[in-house]
Amino acid sequence: MTNTKGMTMPQIDDAELFGNAEDQRAYEDFCANQEAVEKFTLDKPALVCRWRMSHKKVPMLNRHIRALSERVVQGEPLTNNMLSWAKQHVEWSLAEGDYTAHDGVLMLVIDINGNAAMTVGEYEPLADTSAKALRARSAQARSEADETGVAPELLAAVNNGALAFVVPADECLCGTATLIEQLAQTKDIPVARVDIPAQLKGALFLVSDEHGVVPATETDAAEADAATVAFFAEGYEKLRARR
Repeated sequence: MTNTKGMTMPQIDDAELFGNAEDQRAYEDFCANQEAVEKFTLDKPALVCRWRMSHKKVPMLNRHIRALSERVVQGEPLTNNMLSWAKQHVEWSLAEGDYTAHDGVLMLVIDINGNAAMTVGEYEPLADTSAKALRARSAQARSEADETGVAPELLAAVNNGALAFVVPADECLCGTATLIEQLAQTKDIPVARVDIPAQLKGALFLVSDEHGVVPATETDAAEADAATVAFFAEGYEKLRARR
């Protein structure tokens, strides 16, 4: 694996998932910009990570980097050089970058050749937070995990005071999910993993590196279980908003 250095960070229009029309245009525009500035091109993307920003920083950066270290590209783990570059680029370049989306989304793209680039876009909340929509997003993230080893979004629920993630027992959690797991432990909330989304009962929510904690809009969950999801959401927002 190789990595690119000295990357600029042009602003792009953000969207739900890389691969749709808007993100594809952003990716192409980014490459065109790099060709003009540095004669740089990216090949077909093999991995795209979308991390929420706050005050020109990436909260939970160490958690994201640990999860990144568990991902694979073209069947190979990322090198230490790549991981170091990603961490240093976020810590150094992001704070000094000339862009307006200070609370936007950082997009890390690694292509099939192991080259990497970063760019920043505006954050857009999910338009549809119904249980059906959250289940669809988690299914799409599960497909990504089948290729890269880590799902950037997970379906979860609190039922009778216990937390459950839809994730294989041996899979590394994404950065935000590790925070939710730790918050649960501080309240002595049992944490389990299930293989099938239909096994989830209670207060359903999405855990996302881009969107944080997103409760389903419709629920018949017990008030206490819904309150626990709210506790997770508040804990995430407090950490994200910290300067």
